[in-house]
Amino acid sequence: MSKKHFMLYSRSYCHLCEDMLQALLALRPAHEDEAGWFSVEVIDVDADPGLVTRYDELVPVLVGSKDGAEALQLCHYFLDVEAVNRFLSA
Repeated sequence: MSKKHFMLYSRSYCHLCEDMLQALLALRPAHEDEAGWFSVEVIDVDADPGLVTRYDELVPVLVGSKDGAEALQLCHYFLDVEAVNRFLSA
């Protein structure tokens, strides 16, 4: 079973960020048996000027990685459930 990890680039005052996090966490039970458990790390873009430069107007941004491989940006603004499901199942 591969290790799957998501990074949610977020802001503390962003309701879309909270919505994306909750939608992502809601997918966890559906994937526990077939694709394995996944972890989620919430990263405040405002704590790093480099992240502000990269993600400022795209927040929230969801990035996924598997087994230490290069991370893939999966979606921004709203959770793309199809993209996340493909990532988890691949």
